[in-house]
Amino acid sequence: MKILVTGGAGFIGSAVIRHIISNTDDSVVNVDKLTYAGNLESLLSVSDSPRYTFEKVDICDRHTLDGVLQRHQPDVIMHLAAESHVDRSIDGPAAFMKTNIIGTYTLLEAARQYWNSLDDTAQQAFRFHHISTDEVYGDLDGPEDLFTETTPYAPSSPYSASKASSDHLVRAWLRTYGFPTLITNCSNNYGPFHFPEKLIPLMILNALEGKPLPVYGQGTQVRDWLYVEDHARALYKVATEGKVGETYNIGGHNEKQNIDVVHTLCDLLEELVPSKPEGISQYRDLITHVRDRPGHDLRYAIDASKIERELGWTPQETFETGIRKTVLWYLDNSEWCQRVQDGSYRRERLGTGSGTEGKE
Repeated sequence: MKILVTGGAGFIGSAVIRHIISNTDDSVVNVDKLTYAGNLESLLSVSDSPRYTFEKVDICDRHTLDGVLQRHQPDVIMHLAAESHVDRSIDGPAAFMKTNIIGTYTLLEAARQYWNSLDDTAQQAFRFHHISTDEVYGDLDGPEDLFTETTPYAPSSPYSASKASSDHLVRAWLRTYGFPTLITNCSNNYGPFHFPEKLIPLMILNALEGKPLPVYGQGTQVRDWLYVEDHARALYKVATEGKVGETYNIGGHNEKQNIDVVHTLCDLLEELVPSKPEGISQYRDLITHVRDRPGHDLRYAIDASKIERELGWTPQETFETGIRKTVLWYLDNSEWCQRVQDGSYRRERLGTGSGTEGKE
């Protein structure tokens, strides 16, 4: 089977490709624009495989997409290409509207035209798997509430609104054209090869350098944490075994307050890197509470019982095992961290809403 993965040089996309090449006999076509968060170094372990091909393509470029689809003839499309950082969407939402909405529309139309050109057998087997986020559901009210696949959409940020829009497009293409789509909505991912603007890698790298660890508000926001390699296994399972028209929530069964995540990271670093930067007695002393981001949702939590019940997937990592693996990976890969920060991002505060429209 040949699987085309958009956004395959990104954090989750690269994990999906590493999983497919390392654990299956399938071939992969990686379609990625290589924005700031996309890095082919994340795929060095599989890039020499004869079953792996890379195409540098913007999903908003219909003409080039048509050529890629005709040239490679994929059996499955897994659509992960997206602008994904909430804080960046607050400072400059334009890129999110273009990639996440217009890009998804453009890809859907290119894929539908390609699908229409297939014979009946190939059409029946084809799948378009759209990968989305639990942020489309908005905020949970009660401490015991969970997002299910039927939770109404109530996005709070430009990022989540753009992803909600793309989800609606994918469902409409199924309903209107019979185009065989599936959707997954996941909780917060973490793990190796994560660009250091996100909470966990940002805290690790700042702590190692003795820099402040900025925590929004009191840090009481609750997120469900999903190890990225567990997510990659789930996505492949949905793409190859899921039922057309269905939505599957994917979560890690690991609800944690942000402040507890930061405390865990600090405590792991105390154990693994006891020699600290000069003037630092404890890593926890670096925690700095900063003004909360605009429209910040307080709690997300996923009910992942459907994918367990119907497809037999459960996460293999607990938060404790996954976070230790993650910290160890960053300690062993400091050169990767330095190279991916090419000068355009210096771990500065994002998401204050002070950016200008269209700012990248």
